Amino acid sequence: MKQFFKFMFASMLGFLVIFGLFIILSFAALAALGSVFSEKETSAIKDGTVLHLTFEDPIVDRAPKDAMNLDLGAFGSRSPIGLDRVLASVEHAKADDKIEGIFLDLSSVSGGFATLREIHKKLSEFRTESGKPVIAYSDAYTQASYYLATAADEIYVQPKGGLLYQGLNSEYMFMKGLFEKLDVDIQFIRGSNNKFKSFGETFTEEKMSPANREQIRLILDGLWEEHLAAVSAKTGLDRTSLNDIVANLKARNAETAVSLGLVDGMKFRDEVLDIVRERMGQEAGKDIRTADLNRYSKSFNASRKGDRSSRSKDKLAVIFAEGSIVDGKSSDGNIGGTSLSKTIREAREDSTVKAIVLRVNSPGGSGLASDVIWREVQLATEVKPVVVSMGNVAASGGYYIAAPADRIFAENTTITGSIGVFGMIPNMQGFFKNKLGITFDGEKTHPFADMPTVSRPLTTQETLIIQGFVDDFYDGFLERVAEGRNMTTAQVDSIGQGRVWTGKDALRLGLVDELGGMEDAIAAAASMANLTDYRQVDLPVQKDLWQQIMEDLNVEARMWAASAFLGDDAQLLEQYKKVREIREQTGILARMPFDLEVF
Repeated sequence: MKQFFKFMFASMLGFLVIFGLFIILSFAALAALGSVFSEKETSAIKDGTVLHLTFEDPIVDRAPKDAMNLDLGAFGSRSPIGLDRVLASVEHAKADDKIEGIFLDLSSVSGGFATLREIHKKLSEFRTESGKPVIAYSDAYTQASYYLATAADEIYVQPKGGLLYQGLNSEYMFMKGLFEKLDVDIQFIRGSNNKFKSFGETFTEEKMSPANREQIRLILDGLWEEHLAAVSAKTGLDRTSLNDIVANLKARNAETAVSLGLVDGMKFRDEVLDIVRERMGQEAGKDIRTADLNRYSKSFNASRKGDRSSRSKDKLAVIFAEGSIVDGKSSDGNIGGTSLSKTIREAREDSTVKAIVLRVNSPGGSGLASDVIWREVQLATEVKPVVVSMGNVAASGGYYIAAPADRIFAENTTITGSIGVFGMIPNMQGFFKNKLGITFDGEKTHPFADMPTVSRPLTTQETLIIQGFVDDFYDGFLERVAEGRNMTTAQVDSIGQGRVWTGKDALRLGLVDELGGMEDAIAAAASMANLTDYRQVDLPVQKDLWQQIMEDLNVEARMWAASAFLGDDAQLLEQYKKVREIREQTGILARMPFDLEVF
């Protein structure tokens, strides 16, 4: 009887879980179906419309297929914002007589510095070339949202809000003490002269090494210089004055931000909306006619690129490579070496594809997967123009796959370089023995049959062997870059050694050819292929809506559970993800030493 009730309750619980999931998916399907049937109606843009832009959701290079912004509660999220869709929409709005202007609603901004720079440039072009107004508002500006706001004609802030204006900083979490308490020894082996390749230092040190501190300071100074240039152009304040404001934390609230000339005025939201009505020809006292990014991009089909009336068979392929580089197939935000190389190969073999733009937004990862992708990029350059567009980061393995391209574009604020490699092997012998009471023993036919293993430390000879593997791969990395950039290996080594650079410095050093964004790279590729009438195709082909919903449910359910149990400490999971990523990789790694997030 006891077993009967046990199985009965287990079955009931299983039924309830499945039923609950069925209900969630049913609502998702109905919402998707309703969106499909109402798309024609909702996408119609009327005269006197204001383009309402918000950037609260993560900004990725490429908009998800059939993005419908479904709200599934705790087990779903709004679709990420596609940079491609933002740029296309603002560009289209310049000549669209139905669009009177843009309202930047900057409650929060989630995006990398290079991404924000591309959006900033496009907004500035819209304002200057169309003559239409751009109004920015926020309850409280972060430095990222304020940077975007400087592209507007007027910047307003909530009276009790403010501007968090205090400069940039970089903070690492060092876990040497944690691993010591656990009796785990992280054996970090990098290229013999790769002193800037500091990824493993977070596991083996208690503070930043001098070399890492040097490169991080260079990166922060470069990013801050770009920020100052935008603020100075908007406010008329010189760099010395702006640095003084920041150094002494003078902009402490909305009132001081206005008095210092950083923002144009303190207004409540309703007052700003009145200004929008006045500037953009809206009738006083009535609701503002607006269109958000999702709706507006559907009104002219932002997914169709090139000449939208063209029936030409000629194509320009834009291949998106976003995420860490891993062996095998692509999945969950990772670039699979097998998958991406197949996509590039198919574009190379397609005679209707006349040029390729490879959009790289990656900190690197597996060295082997990077080399697999490199080969396909190199082969593609032999038959058609290949141009690389670098996003927020194209470093280490991300630079490796970009090196053979005919031309490389980067933003001033792109993080690139990091030409270097490393390997990490944890020695968990002490943990197993002292914490768990577990010991290991065994037999082997040959001296190195069990290398590498986590159950004991590397011997001196094994360490030398692995160091040789790492150094050999680094030498190959140097050769790949030297060949692609028409440099000597000595020249590449002098700016390599794992060192990270901004796009601006990379241009000076010869690692990139030109400063510019995705649109600039596409224009260059079309010119190189003598294309005037063509269709743009975005690759790889995206998953259909149903697959995306299922994947989003899975990811969001995990994040919801983490936040529910860990609260703000859920960010610690990001550190765990890094460790797991390293653990799941095989062979030598070519990865940037840090992840950069701008607030």
